[in-house]
Amino acid sequence: MHEAITHGDREIIEREAIEKVRAALDAGGCADVKIKITENTIFTVEDATKAVGAPPEEILKSLVFLVDERPTLVLMSGANRVDLRAVAREEKGKKVKMATPDYVFEHFGFKVGGVPPIGYPIRMRALLDEDLFRYPVVWSAAGTDHAFFPIEPARLLQLTEGIKVLLKKAEARGDSAP
Repeated sequence: MHEAITHGDREIIEREAIEKVRAALDAGGCADVKIKITENTIFTVEDATKAVGAPPEEILKSLVFLVDERPTLVLMSGANRVDLRAVAREEKGKKVKMATPDYVFEHFGFKVGGVPPIGYPIRMRALLDEDLFRYPVVWSAAGTDHAFFPIEPARLLQLTEGIKVLLKKAEARGDSAP
């Protein structure tokens, strides 16, 4: 049975989430990156495009997948969908599924709509979709659905110690490849 979360509890949870992201930015040599807070939500890519003022392609989706029950961070352009076969192939796994919102919150302290690419209590492998590198800056959630920050994809790659790989579904590319 879940206990009700009060408004004060929510503020503490959100502040702590943003602080984890800020600490990760600072530790990764990105103290110059500013976290911005908006009254508007960035819960969906569409919401984020309005709040940030950037096209969907430049909105960063940070998604946690479980590859054979091992958490893996997948970073995608907001315009693309994830090809689960590509994630499985890259991670040499058999079963790939998106982590539930409860899993992400319970294990990492981030709520869906504000999941960041950094600030995790464990080292997770990070897979960055190649399309991110087409843009000079991408806009990422900073731990809540009201906090975000801009970052260059190359810097994000270094910060996450991730790898650059083709992860988007063929349908998202607009071609007929399987």
